[in-house]
Amino acid sequence: VSFFFIGLRPMNKSATYIRTVTEFVLLGFPGCWEIQIFLFSLFLVVYALTLLGNGTIICAVRWDPRLHTPMYFLLGNLAFLEIWYASSTVPNMLANILSKTKAISFSGCFLQFYFFFSLGTTECLFLAVMAYDRYLAICHPLHYPTIMTGKRCRILVSLCWLAGFLGYPIPIVFISQLPFCGANIIDHFLCDMDPLMALSCAPAPITEFIFYTQSSLVLSFTVMYILRSYILLLRTVFQVPSAAGRRKAFSTCGSHLAVVSLFYGTVMVMYVSPTYGIPTWMQKILTLVYSVMTPLFNPLIYSLRNKDMKLALRNILFRMRMSQNS
Repeated sequence: VSFFFIGLRPMNKSATYIRTVTEFVLLGFPGCWEIQIFLFSLFLVVYALTLLGNGTIICAVRWDPRLHTPMYFLLGNLAFLEIWYASSTVPNMLANILSKTKAISFSGCFLQFYFFFSLGTTECLFLAVMAYDRYLAICHPLHYPTIMTGKRCRILVSLCWLAGFLGYPIPIVFISQLPFCGANIIDHFLCDMDPLMALSCAPAPITEFIFYTQSSLVLSFTVMYILRSYILLLRTVFQVPSAAGRRKAFSTCGSHLAVVSLFYGTVMVMYVSPTYGIPTWMQKILTLVYSVMTPLFNPLIYSLRNKDMKLALRNILFRMRMSQNS
């Protein structure tokens, strides 16, 4: 995607005079050196556990034949997405904590901005597709095998990736072309919309409106679709005569619903509701929850609440021990 940013720097003299910012300073988390070392160690452990947990789910889905179903195929792709979503912010955040200048290049800032929002949008679409899968499995179990085929799953996953990554290049390029001629300090640990717009020398209400409208539409439509799916799903579950059948149906949806609540609960506060009254430190915490903690919790939520996944993970650990002993 680097070709999207070829034109970031102005070529004419007047534009060069206006735009003098060549890098931004990410303040991150203030504190003394001891606090910075603690935060570095904490986020490093969180990132390592995120890679390990989601990587284990990918291996389990790939290696265990019992998990070769649409639900686990989508779960494996979500775990793959979570690895990249965390990687779009945490490595740079770790480097920033230890850096004395805390600087990020102009192009690097907007590349992070692009990947962060594209991956976040892809996750919204993934969660909607997973809700569609659970709705079909419970509300239309007889037609489920013919509707959610392997080919359809691959098409849905591909559309999620394409829609997520093709939706933001044009708005972000327009934002990058705004004149940044004054301060270059961003009181955040990543390049986000609000702090970047605050640093622009010229107001751009149309660009800002388009960006937030696009983000709000993605969030609103996906969360409304997920809620609709679960309303229909719950109506079907409550019609199941046996308590064991209801528990089984709830167990297949509980993990997904927990992930949806954790992710959307913080994202909606940041990008749908007005953020002007939210303190900067609170915006950082909210961003940490959905960009760093959610990728960490997802494998824990899915593995602890799913018997098939727990069994597959035990088999993987058993194979690892056997290979080490041999």
